[in-house]
Amino acid sequence: MRLLLAICLMTLVAACSTAPTGRYSQRHDSAPHRLPTQISLQDAVPAYEDYSRGGNAPYQVFGQHYTPIETAKNFQQQGEASWYGQKFHGHLTSNGEIYDMYAMTAAHKTLPLPSFVRVTNLVNNKQVIVRVNDRGPFHGGRVIDLSYAAAMKLDMLKTGTTKVKLDAIHVESDGTVLIAGEPQIPPLKPVDSLAWFVQVAALSDGARAQQLAKGLETLYQLPTHVPHDQGIYRLRLGPLNNEGHARQLIEELKRNGYEKAYPLYAPH
Repeated sequence: MRLLLAICLMTLVAACSTAPTGRYSQRHDSAPHRLPTQISLQDAVPAYEDYSRGGNAPYQVFGQHYTPIETAKNFQQQGEASWYGQKFHGHLTSNGEIYDMYAMTAAHKTLPLPSFVRVTNLVNNKQVIVRVNDRGPFHGGRVIDLSYAAAMKLDMLKTGTTKVKLDAIHVESDGTVLIAGEPQIPPLKPVDSLAWFVQVAALSDGARAQQLAKGLETLYQLPTHVPHDQGIYRLRLGPLNNEGHARQLIEELKRNGYEKAYPLYAPH
């Protein structure tokens, strides 16, 4: 009975390399079949975002209670980092987004969702900035679960885990940037360089992707964005005004037969 209860609880929280298989096609996590490109290895860009409606309530996993903190403004932490990859790729995160192991994201047990964190590998001093949109890791003393791409940038794939320092990057609504509570002048990067998109399809035929993009532009009266990566054209509608607009558009797209449409917060 206890095992069954633990499994049920874990289905409520996405991510973490120790999660049970359940809805996942793989029993054990693994590296992807292709490596991220250099574009994929660019840091996440800190920006002001409202905290999500989902993913920030107190929760329980494996009998342990967790209460997310209200703000990441002064947050610092040291501990062990791990990474998660293929098993969770394409599944929902605790933030209600789609986990992309090639994006600079991470899972944390108590940081507000979403948050931005600078992660320093204390073994080699390499750094990466990630956007925290998931819960975990629920294994031993680990403090953060990094995407495959973020782990690759920190050069920790061979060891699987490493000692890290976390410094939250908090962006105020006026654009002020604080790293672990310390104001940064000037801000690290432009705070308006990320936006909401809806990814409609991923195609290998560039001409077909552009043709479909023109049709969707006319149908929905929205701009399209078709980034090309490793032979795949990812057709996206946007940028959009906010997350609510993105989710409304997804419902309409699904009614029109685009069942795989999903929201994406990405550079534009």
